[in-house]
Amino acid sequence: MKMSMQVPPWIKPGFWGAVVGAAALAVVGFGQLGWRTAGSAQQSAQEQADAAVVAALVPACVAKAQQDTDAMKLVKLRKEESSYTRRSMVSDDGWATMPGATAPNPALADACSQILAPEKAM
Repeated sequence: MKMSMQVPPWIKPGFWGAVVGAAALAVVGFGQLGWRTAGSAQQSAQEQADAAVVAALVPACVAKAQQDTDAMKLVKLRKEESSYTRRSMVSDDGWATMPGATAPNPALADACSQILAPEKAM
């Protein structure tokens, strides 16, 4: 004795409509509406926090550079053409190392070097 369930004929198009609608909603939501997964939201929040910390510390870095007893360091920094070398100079001179830190902050060194020696227009 074989028992089969009778499925109403309108179920199949309804099912496929729900599947396609869910997929379209996901594509539009994540692609256009700015939806994020928990992981990407956490990463974005961390990047924003790091940028805020760097922005808050740049004035201290600039002040350390301007108060350095060896004024020639700042003169050399401003004459340097390479942004990589300027960033290294800020790190090596200790201007991007904040109190309590054991190493310079690379993002702070970059931002500080851009303030101390802005790129020259070509």
